[in-house]
Amino acid sequence: MQTTTLDLDSQTAEVARIVAGVRDDQLCHPTPCAGLNVAALLDHLVGLTSAFRLAAEKAVFDGGPSADAAHLAPDWRTRLPARLDALAAAWRDPGAWKGETEVAGVRLPAPAMATVALNEVLIHGWDLAVATGQTYLPDPASVRACREMVGDRTGATDEPDGLFGAVVPVPADAPEFDRLLGQTGRDPAWTA
Repeated sequence: MQTTTLDLDSQTAEVARIVAGVRDDQLCHPTPCAGLNVAALLDHLVGLTSAFRLAAEKAVFDGGPSADAAHLAPDWRTRLPARLDALAAAWRDPGAWKGETEVAGVRLPAPAMATVALNEVLIHGWDLAVATGQTYLPDPASVRACREMVGDRTGATDEPDGLFGAVVPVPADAPEFDRLLGQTGRDPAWTA
């Protein structure tokens, strides 16, 4: 369990950089997230950044983040970087780390929720980067925190209602981020 605060700034800034590199002609490209194209993934990122910011503020987010290309806001190029900044800023407030908070009906201790938020940004940032052919630079401290949270799910089968898909086997000596990707149901060698 996370006992200290995390810095979401590095990873949210990296994802904002990736968002800036997405071309309009890539919105229909597939992503490592089964059934989601780039536009749907961007819509999901817009929603989850708001949901987890509100969790830090101990406010309610109605429903859950969508993942629907048809719902992608026309101003996503400016909206998403602003929401990534706001997410990181909300978790810089010491009060965000106290008590419990909720996202999409799931209640967790605030430090655990912050780690879930970081994992969502970290992993979906990679999804977006590889779907659009961009180099992704995961923050090592973020990777360590998320690996601790995700743990070893070796042997886990597909979890249709869970956070992750079936574990993708990755060599034990692979880079730490590749091992995290495998534990979250992604093939580190995935390409569009």
